[in-house]
Amino acid sequence: MTGFEKPALHLLVVGANHKSSTMMLRDRIFVEEDRAPDILQQLKSLGVKQVIIVSTCDRVDFIAICENPETVRGHLLDAMALEGQMKASELEGQTYSLTDGDAVAHIFKVCSSLDSLMIGEPQIQGQVKSAHQIAAGAGTVGPELESLMQAAYGAAKRVRSETRIGEGPVSMASSAVQVARDLFGQPERCRALLIGAGDMGELIASDMNQAGLGHLSVIHPRARRGEAIAKELSAHTARFEDLPELLINSDIVITALGSRSFTLNKADVASALKARRRRPIFIVDAAVPGDVEPAVEELDDAFVYGLGDLERVALKGRAGREGEAAEALLILAEEVDNFLNSLAERVAVPVLVRMRNLFEDARKQAMQDSGGDGEKATRLLASRLLHGPSAALRRAASQGRDMDEMAKILEELFADALDDFDDKGDLNK
Repeated sequence: MTGFEKPALHLLVVGANHKSSTMMLRDRIFVEEDRAPDILQQLKSLGVKQVIIVSTCDRVDFIAICENPETVRGHLLDAMALEGQMKASELEGQTYSLTDGDAVAHIFKVCSSLDSLMIGEPQIQGQVKSAHQIAAGAGTVGPELESLMQAAYGAAKRVRSETRIGEGPVSMASSAVQVARDLFGQPERCRALLIGAGDMGELIASDMNQAGLGHLSVIHPRARRGEAIAKELSAHTARFEDLPELLINSDIVITALGSRSFTLNKADVASALKARRRRPIFIVDAAVPGDVEPAVEELDDAFVYGLGDLERVALKGRAGREGEAAEALLILAEEVDNFLNSLAERVAVPVLVRMRNLFEDARKQAMQDSGGDGEKATRLLASRLLHGPSAALRRAASQGRDMDEMAKILEELFADALDDFDDKGDLNK
């Protein structure tokens, strides 16, 4: 991709996601919604006039339009590091930097939920649109970035309508609600606890809420993250340190930290069950890697369901979801090509307009100089229009340029006219 209406402009994405980084890093660099406008303004003051910050539990992506990707990349990494109260060098090895076509493909995949930890989860598009609105409000969304985001939303809509990619996660969340009903009856009687900030965990908690859950609390090692999630889910917040007591009072526990260490171990759950007088606990391990020690499943009154278990309950096999993902990727590849081609065409428009104006001025001048003689005017016009290109070709030849390549370009530009000329020539023979 050569640019967005101006050849000097480039698309740049700098970010960290669940594939490139640890949950610990993403928690540190996570950008709260109320912080985003200030960061966007700081970047704007540094010359990054078009930028969006997409920040979820699975990713933190800075999406920018700029003239100098390498310089702007440094600004974005500095902003990320500042938010995480760390040095930019500490981000090395856990972030990615994508430009132009690769960046377009990445954004399309993100909006279509093909780059999510749980492929097909429905929250990401809403999260991206919210980030887009915040950036627009901060004045950091120009026409180039706007056209990119609208194209990404269009691609995501096509993926949703032409594949069943979104059915799996939604079905799994519904299955969790059904299991809770089977265990406890009406959800109104249940108290639930969400641990962490994973998208699938939030989806399950949201479905529980919609089913009429009696009470939902949210905890997170970082209190501000927990408060933000609780606000989204209209839930209560609690201190992460109070987990043992919260376990005792929770009928349903949804874990979504994915911290590579067990959040719930057998001893803690056994202690909670004893205090609950053997009333069961339904535990949904929505984290990858899992948050629940495998030995917890040995406890009689602990009903532990991982994502695979919920998928089986929903009768949706992993192979089927991967098949839908492969089909979705083909759709995205086509949409990316269409978008890049439209950009290339847009770049050519100003040149074509200038050429048309040049030809029209030359025509008028030729008519004036010919005194109204049509044949003389056309000869003057042809001579004058060919003078510039002829001189440019001679200069190119004297500079040792590849004349074969230039000839091919000329033939491509005038292919239709040359074909018509050759056909007429054949007819005249």
